[in-house]
Amino acid sequence: MVLGEALRSYAPVHRAALRTLLRESSWIDLPHADRGTPRTGLGGSIIIPAHNESAVLGRTLDAVTPLCQAGVEVVVAANGCSDGTVEIARAAPGTRVLDLPAPGKTAALNAADAVAGSWPRLYLDADVTVTPRAVMDVFTQLQSGALAARPPYVWDLRGAGPLVRSYYRARSRMPSMSRALWGAGVYALSKEGHRRVAPFPDVIADDLLVDSTFAQDEKVVVPTDPAVVRTPRTTTALLTVLRRQARGPAQLGVSTSASTVRELASTVTGPLSLLDAVVYASLAIAARSGRDPAGTVWERDATSRGPS
Repeated sequence: MVLGEALRSYAPVHRAALRTLLRESSWIDLPHADRGTPRTGLGGSIIIPAHNESAVLGRTLDAVTPLCQAGVEVVVAANGCSDGTVEIARAAPGTRVLDLPAPGKTAALNAADAVAGSWPRLYLDADVTVTPRAVMDVFTQLQSGALAARPPYVWDLRGAGPLVRSYYRARSRMPSMSRALWGAGVYALSKEGHRRVAPFPDVIADDLLVDSTFAQDEKVVVPTDPAVVRTPRTTTALLTVLRRQARGPAQLGVSTSASTVRELASTVTGPLSLLDAVVYASLAIAARSGRDPAGTVWERDATSRGPS
């Protein structure tokens, strides 16, 4: 397609098409099908833990609050917030807001679970957006017998530096992206599946905990609209996130190093993929060597949290 548009680039329309083809990060903004309004009587709960997420919470809620008309309840568990997170959540129509004094993600999940009344339940990070269609399809899968599920996800790499892009290219080629529940910032549980993990213990990687609780045939990545996960923009910010993520498996007593090495090796099919794999491995090693082993610091990326 690039070659075809390049050969016809004497025409403005083909030059525009060529620019779009070469900027994959812009594809997310292309026109796409409108899959219609949610059906009524869907049921289920969406739980969003939020700690000082005023910069991003508005767009997350804008995407899911239309589901309130279909019988889905949305609970925002604001925890230890000192910005406008609570006010933004309260302004969203149909949203129930908990204003919890202390920060802590899993404590916020448990508090929201205590007031939510519907099943299944979808747990959504405040900086990740999902479409109503994706929520409907995931809930349908859980109502059909699956214990845990999530939609697929894509990375929003707009503004990201070259090393960050290289890291995520390597990550996108790894098989676990399309079969594991962790890494997407969103997962959902049926009532039966929830009994296996609730109440959530005080851990960093709640999504890894959920993923490791279920056998492969008990969890599903549902083919539907992908969730949009905004990546760090700079290498420094990416290392900040990776340091925190590196503590998750160690806290749970899960070793992912061997499987990650095998997956990464399987992604190498040529010089470019080899370069991406080297970047991925180098950043992963740097993050592990520089992390806070005691977990006294909650590393957070601010570069992906632009204005709503």
